[in-house]
Amino acid sequence: MSDPKDPERNRITARIGRVASVGANMSGAVGARMMGGDSAALAKALRQALGRSKGPLMKVAQLLSTIPDLLPEAYAKEFRTLQAHAPAMGWPFVQRRMRAELGQDWETKVRSFEREAAAAASLGQVHRAVAHDGRALACKLQYPDMASAVEADLGQLRTLLGLFKSMDGSIDSSEAVIEVGERLREELDYARELKQMRLFALMLADEPRIGVPEPLEELSTKRLLTMTWLEGRGLMHWLEEPQELRNRIAELLFKAWWGPMTHYGVIHGDPHLGNYALTENAERLQLLDFGCVRIFPPRFLEGVVGLWRGLRAGDMGQIAYSYEIWGFKNLNAELIEALTMWARFIYGPLLDDRVRTIADDVPPAEYGRREAFEVRKRLKTLGPVLIPREFVFMDRAAIGLGAAFLHLRAELNFGHMFAESVEGFSPDTLARRQTEALASVGLSP
Repeated sequence: MSDPKDPERNRITARIGRVASVGANMSGAVGARMMGGDSAALAKALRQALGRSKGPLMKVAQLLSTIPDLLPEAYAKEFRTLQAHAPAMGWPFVQRRMRAELGQDWETKVRSFEREAAAAASLGQVHRAVAHDGRALACKLQYPDMASAVEADLGQLRTLLGLFKSMDGSIDSSEAVIEVGERLREELDYARELKQMRLFALMLADEPRIGVPEPLEELSTKRLLTMTWLEGRGLMHWLEEPQELRNRIAELLFKAWWGPMTHYGVIHGDPHLGNYALTENAERLQLLDFGCVRIFPPRFLEGVVGLWRGLRAGDMGQIAYSYEIWGFKNLNAELIEALTMWARFIYGPLLDDRVRTIADDVPPAEYGRREAFEVRKRLKTLGPVLIPREFVFMDRAAIGLGAAFLHLRAELNFGHMFAESVEGFSPDTLARRQTEALASVGLSP
């Protein structure tokens, strides 16, 4: 239940305003549909409408475009071109936000604060500051009325996915919408993100080459998150460096993502290239954003590791059992075969005990297209397949991480690295480790 004293709570008047604004932007797309436009034309119209709307709906559309087979390819292709960056809000907004979160004397609580935003995205913007003790800081400010915008946009999302389902009934996305909604609501809670930042620092404490910002609780609230500023160059700046250096970056990315996953059942659900930076000579990987984090039940990880083991051994019983653990319903031979086709693609680099690229010499633009087409064709004959909610961010994040490896053209023994990560895996051990870690930072699963 939202706090009635909170001026930015989820309010019906704000939701109505947001629905009207988005609806006006979407009118062109609706018109294209009514006039019998083809998929490519409608997809382009929707992408343009979402780009004008910005905010949560644009972020969700980007996210959905990375989840294999959730959207028809024409729409996924258009939505992948949406830009996460948005024009920053001006100084009057910054002053209002900082006063509301830290009080009228907020400027006295830091040595300096830069008026111009260092970065801006769909839900908030970041400003540089300096603490009284000289530490460089990053202050993340949430845009106004985001709670209402999220609820309004989730309603629009259900309508949008209903449109896709009417055109292509191979995927039932109802649980995916629930999952996306929960993660978006969590992403608006900066007090939770502060705890998630501490969780990653704990999980990666034994990895000196991976950096996590230190949050400043006294300068943070539900809508303001202040942390130490980590220097580094973004991932895209390293793409033409020597092979050895690019391999080192890919190895650090692998450890930063798979380590927390296989040891604690926690993933960074938004492996966007902009969420990473590297220090000089790529000696240290800096993790920059912790808003989208997924904590899985240990049993889900039993399915992740069990499927890898089943695929390696060709054990269809183990493979089918893993799908059951994940929550796929009405499993039969045809559905298991279709799911396994996709699983072999996703797990492919982890099944080979040899040095290779992620795509293994397949052109990046073609990587996964043949598999995705064949899986979708088979699913159409089986009726709408319900995608379990916990599967959504696992699949999406794995694809995002793979995209980073593709950009880096990394050549590593991914199979050996994964085998090391799951050596001695036990769901009971993971459960104990996860419970202790969450309790130490004040998080619940």
